[in-house]
Amino acid sequence: MKSILLYLHVHQPYRLRHYTIFDAGVNHDYFDADWESNENNHKILMKVAEKSYLPTNEVLLKLLQKYPQFKLSLSMSGLLLEQLEKWAPDVLASFQALTGTGRVELVSETYHHSLAFFYSRSEFETQVNMHREIIKRLFNQEPSVFRNTELAYNNDLAAWAQGAGFKAVLAEGWHQMLGWRSPNYVYTPIGAPGIKLLLKNYQLSDDIAFRFGNSSWEEWPLTASKFVHWLNQDQSSTNFNLFMDYETFGEHQWRESGIFDFLKFLPKEWLKTSGHHFMTVSEAVDKIKSVGEVDSPGTVTWADTERDLSAWLGNSMQQQAAEALYNLEMPLLTLNDWSLIEDWRKLQTSDHFYYMCIKWFNDGDIHAYFSPYDSPYEAYLNFMNAFHDLKSRLMDKGVLV
Repeated sequence: MKSILLYLHVHQPYRLRHYTIFDAGVNHDYFDADWESNENNHKILMKVAEKSYLPTNEVLLKLLQKYPQFKLSLSMSGLLLEQLEKWAPDVLASFQALTGTGRVELVSETYHHSLAFFYSRSEFETQVNMHREIIKRLFNQEPSVFRNTELAYNNDLAAWAQGAGFKAVLAEGWHQMLGWRSPNYVYTPIGAPGIKLLLKNYQLSDDIAFRFGNSSWEEWPLTASKFVHWLNQDQSSTNFNLFMDYETFGEHQWRESGIFDFLKFLPKEWLKTSGHHFMTVSEAVDKIKSVGEVDSPGTVTWADTERDLSAWLGNSMQQQAAEALYNLEMPLLTLNDWSLIEDWRKLQTSDHFYYMCIKWFNDGDIHAYFSPYDSPYEAYLNFMNAFHDLKSRLMDKGVLV
């Protein structure tokens, strides 16, 4: 028996508007004031929905209707769901139609797509619980598998997930963590024998997510039949974990690249062979035995060539901004002022720190592609202007001096 585990992550941050030092102390709207700009959050959401979410959901729903064996898993950040409720209820309904088939599983994560696990365990757990609540309310599911923001994973996270009652964690199948072993199996985290670990096959996943439309790639064009042929060459593996952003379909890889045709034909090509299946992540955990333990004392993520936290916390600007923000936690929470708390949590979103990355070469190109700023330094200044305004609001309330 061999299975494809298709897992797609859906997220849109609340991007900061152009917030200057002259706004600080005067205007406390950090996120949504630029309604005339083409880069405001509402317009970006609708653009991505038109290019990616709606057409991808249409393809997936037809596949679920055509192939009873087809299944997949999704994670959706709380911030994305907030925006869909506010601005795109039809898009939200299209996601609900997918989960309504009973063959699309939702995965747990932090509501605000934050790095809180590395700064405040209590804040992290609050955001996980907030995410559980919105998933229950909108989709009537209770996730049993967890993914941390950016697939950030280590042994401590596995131990936490076991204590929190999850049955598995998703992580990057980075070769420096696995050594000679393959990501195409189910594993057990060291120190957390009660749960399992599902590891992204980054080479196969990135063939779709990053290389698919590159005409200079030696394997271009990639068709579903060619891709399945590659999988069939592996005689011993039990599960091929294809983990990627939802926006792979239509946004990162444009319709003209043929990415939707690839998705349409993947189930047909894979299911031609007896013993081939699609599984949700929890189904794989229940049905496939672990082949051994994986040790990850350091943190592994799914970003950049290092596959660590350096995409978000690798330079002094990022570190200073994150530490300053989380240092506000205790005085802020004593106020019980939900407008302040929500602004603080939206500022925790990992995207803000990603935009401050100063890497070069291919990693730098990818960061620049996703960033709304002309430079990482502009991203840092914009963020810190908002931070200082938030801090001044706390000072005005007498909880900071």
